[in-house]
Amino acid sequence: MGLVVFALWLLAAPLLVVVTDETYWSGPPDRLCKGKPGAVYREPRTTDSEVSYEQLKHLLSSSSVQLFDVRNPDEFKAGNIPGSTNVPLGDLQEALGLSPDQFRQRYKVRIPDKEDGNIVIYCQRGCRSANALDIMWPLGYSRARHYPGGYSVWIQHQEYSFTEE
Repeated sequence: MGLVVFALWLLAAPLLVVVTDETYWSGPPDRLCKGKPGAVYREPRTTDSEVSYEQLKHLLSSSSVQLFDVRNPDEFKAGNIPGSTNVPLGDLQEALGLSPDQFRQRYKVRIPDKEDGNIVIYCQRGCRSANALDIMWPLGYSRARHYPGGYSVWIQHQEYSFTEE
């Protein structure tokens, strides 16, 4: 009887599930990735919203990408993907509401067109860039994509390519 009561108690007890940032990323978590309270990083809605390392390299070599880094300015200054423009995640919605002249004056590049299919967003590990898509898509930038590996994967590829030469 005691075993049955214990088994019933176990079934009725709330489950405690611990999810850490390491569940989604290798290496240390991106401490600056702040979603909504209680939100957990989720994969983008479709794989069409992602750009691989190889795709990003091709886009950069053909100069056919508008690459935006949504990390903080100090992170951007410490290292970034060449050709990218820093628009911190906290400023993104306001930035996309600027006039073309204001955007160019502030960021030194043209404001992306909503129909552009060459907009790529990245951050350190992919969380903030996924959050950036959640900001951009409702504003009409439905073709914007992100580089889910972020700068951390980019730099790993760069370091690896130097050791191979």
